Amino acid sequence: MPIPRFLPELEAEEAQFIYNLTQDLSDQKAELFASVYRARRKDPTLIIILTLVGFFGIAGIHRIYMGKPVSGVIYLLTLGLCFIGTIVDLLNFKGLTFEHNSGVALEIFRNL
Repeated sequence: MPIPRFLPELEAEEAQFIYNLTQDLSDQKAELFASVYRARRKDPTLIIILTLVGFFGIAGIHRIYMGKPVSGVIYLLTLGLCFIGTIVDLLNFKGLTFEHNSGVALEIFRNL
């Protein structure tokens, strides 16, 4: 299990996904993957903080940060779709973060 040694901060679901993706990599490639992934992944704690900021007038900043500028601007202009979208994102922040991070991991893996 080479990746958890290089990425000990990952939570269970994300760690398992990364392990399954990279289990056949050499230690050198695993270390390279881990350093690039660490730099590009989004932290769920920061996502929930940015989502909470949406209740104070800057709705959608979490979506812009995660690389979804169109929905981020829509949230900004509609006050988080009248706060309903912000509430849904607040409840689903781990899923949103995992979706983003798994896409990043697949992209990095393909480019190794």
